[in-house]
Amino acid sequence: MKGVFKGSNVLKPVLIIAMLFFTVFQSKGQQSKPAASGYAPVNGIKVYYEVYGEGKPLVLIHGAFYTIQMNWAQLIPELSKTRKVIAIELQGHGHTPFSDRKLDLATLASDVEGVMNYLKVDSADVAGYSMGGSVAYKLAIQSPKRVRKLVIISSTYKSTGWRPEVTNAFKAFKPEFFNNTPFETAYDAVAPDKTKWPNFLEQMIAFVGVPFDMGETNVAKLTMPVLLISGDNDGLDKIELIKTYQLLGGAVCADFGAMPKSQLAIVPSQGHVSLMMQTKTILGYLDGFLK
Repeated sequence: MKGVFKGSNVLKPVLIIAMLFFTVFQSKGQQSKPAASGYAPVNGIKVYYEVYGEGKPLVLIHGAFYTIQMNWAQLIPELSKTRKVIAIELQGHGHTPFSDRKLDLATLASDVEGVMNYLKVDSADVAGYSMGGSVAYKLAIQSPKRVRKLVIISSTYKSTGWRPEVTNAFKAFKPEFFNNTPFETAYDAVAPDKTKWPNFLEQMIAFVGVPFDMGETNVAKLTMPVLLISGDNDGLDKIELIKTYQLLGGAVCADFGAMPKSQLAIVPSQGHVSLMMQTKTILGYLDGFLK
C-alpha cells in the first residue's frame, strides 16, 4: 500500500479516510435490495439507476469515483421508509458503462434529468454529495422546475469554493493513486467492463482538474429551498460557503424578520469523507428539511 501513496502526501489522508469509510460501510452498511433497477438511455449513454421505497421522489447523486452503495448505503434504508428514493450512478461510475463522451457538469445534470424523464418523475427533491452536489446545483439552475428542494452536501457551485489545498490536490491527481484502493474494488465489483478502469481514471482526473463557476447570479435566482450541509473542516472555503448561503437568502437575523426557507448546517469535527459517516446527523437534517 505504501507504493500507492508514494509522492502523494496531499492525497494520502483523503484516500486513507476513504478506505476507512468503505470498510465501515461494507461491514455495517445495510445492503437494501432495490424495488427496481435498470438503465435509462439518455444523451447517447445508458445511465444506471436504483429505486427504493414509495412516496415523494428523492434523487440521490453520488460523489466522484463513488458508487451508490459507497455513498448512500447507510442512508437509503432510512430514507426509503417514507420516500421513493432514486439513486443514480453517473457516467463511468459503478454500473454505468464508461463512455468516451466528454464529461462536464451540464451534461451530467442533463443525464440526471433524463433518468427522471425515463422514470416519469416530473419533479423531485434532489440531494448530491461532493461532485454530485455540483451536478445537483447545475440541474437546479438548468431545470429549476424539476427540483422541489435541493440538498447540497460538502459541495460548491464553483471551483474556488474549495480551499486552495483541495484545488491543488485535484491538480496532483494521478491514476496510480487510485490503484489497489476501495475505489477500484468497488469499480471491479459492478462495472460492466473492468478493463475500462484506466480510461475512467484518466477521464475523471481531467474532469476534476477543470475550473468551473455556475455564477452567483444563477445561484441567487434559485427559488427552491436549499439545504447546505458541510463539515467544519471538509475542505470547503467557509467564507465562500456563507456567501453562497447569503445568495440563497440566508445569514440574516430572523428575530427581526422571516426565517429563510434555505438552511445551513455545519457539522463539527468533520472532514469531507468522514462527514458522510455521520448517518444519524445527516438523516436528522434531511428529515427536518424535506418534510
